[in-house]
Amino acid sequence: MESKEGIDALFLHATEGILVTNAEGKITRINPSAEKLFGYRSGELTGLKIESLIPSRFTHKHENNRTNYGHHPHARSMGLGMELFGLKKDGSEFPVEISLSPYSNDEGNFVIAFILDITLRKESELKLKSYSEDLEKQVKNRTLVLEEAIKELERTKKELDTSLAKEKELNEMKSRFVSMASHEFRTPLTTMMSSLSLVVKYNERNDPDNHAKHIRKIEKSIVNLTDILNDFLSVSKLEEGKVENVPEELNLKQFLLDISSEMQGMLSEKQVITQQYSGEEQVFQDPKLLRNILFNLISNAIKFSPEEGVIELNTQVSEHAISILIKDKGIGISEQDQQHLFERFFRGGNAANIQGTGLGLNIVARYAELMSGKVTIESIQNKGTIVTLFIPR
Repeated sequence: MESKEGIDALFLHATEGILVTNAEGKITRINPSAEKLFGYRSGELTGLKIESLIPSRFTHKHENNRTNYGHHPHARSMGLGMELFGLKKDGSEFPVEISLSPYSNDEGNFVIAFILDITLRKESELKLKSYSEDLEKQVKNRTLVLEEAIKELERTKKELDTSLAKEKELNEMKSRFVSMASHEFRTPLTTMMSSLSLVVKYNERNDPDNHAKHIRKIEKSIVNLTDILNDFLSVSKLEEGKVENVPEELNLKQFLLDISSEMQGMLSEKQVITQQYSGEEQVFQDPKLLRNILFNLISNAIKFSPEEGVIELNTQVSEHAISILIKDKGIGISEQDQQHLFERFFRGGNAANIQGTGLGLNIVARYAELMSGKVTIESIQNKGTIVTLFIPR
């Protein structure tokens, strides 16, 4: 194989393409595998420039690279880190891998190029890349599904926690309701039963003063029972979303006078309600919600005020808001209790012996919210309370 015939045999029968170019880049010799690779017949490429086997978009750059290589020839792989393409006779392109080896003899300087068609390898790489991308997509999709499942589990857990918290709250409310109702209903009913027997007795004795006194007690007990039932009915309607804000034109000054007149029957003999009003009289508000709020707040002021107490009702109507202030000089509220005032069934420590459901202020706050308003309370124990209803116009 060391003879010229052996070397020629290797050149002619090698399965990879081999060609030789001179210093001008012309092909001086090419083996059958290379001719077949590029789609040429035997001898067609001899004498042509190597650029004839390169796509035209790379021709200029290749000429410069070939010139530079001629100045510093050395054995190396061509186009490391680059995509190389060969150009067939029919104009089609195919990916190649090329190694260069320079040599010299008496005829001059030459370069041997070893050429491999790597189409199958590229196809395999593309398939592998496509498979990797598909696998990555599947992993990503599975991850998304898993993340969504985790989110769903977290949502379910949150809903369960919320449901459990609500159930716990409902159970607590139920216990408090039973305890409160048993006390609040029993008191007026006992009073009525006792007063009824005394009414009969004083009627037989022809004692009109005591007779009238116990009739008033019965009336007051009925009012108390009605208030309790109204509180429960209001809470129920709020929970069911049946309460809506339906504003209409009304004369607020007259409206407040009518409410004050209606509540005279709740006052003790020496209690009074005073009123001050400033600003425009005609407003656009929901009279039902406003009436319920004011009835609750004023009745609280009456209930917690002394026998000779004065309940002040001061109203100011500006261009942008309505402010109604209810002030009393009653038992007041401790600082500790003030932070819980709007909670359901909460009753101040100093109000335990005064009849009430502990629902009133909670209802008032929710009615105010429906009107886009708010209720604020300032109080000093044993000195009195100021409740302010603020409603934007």
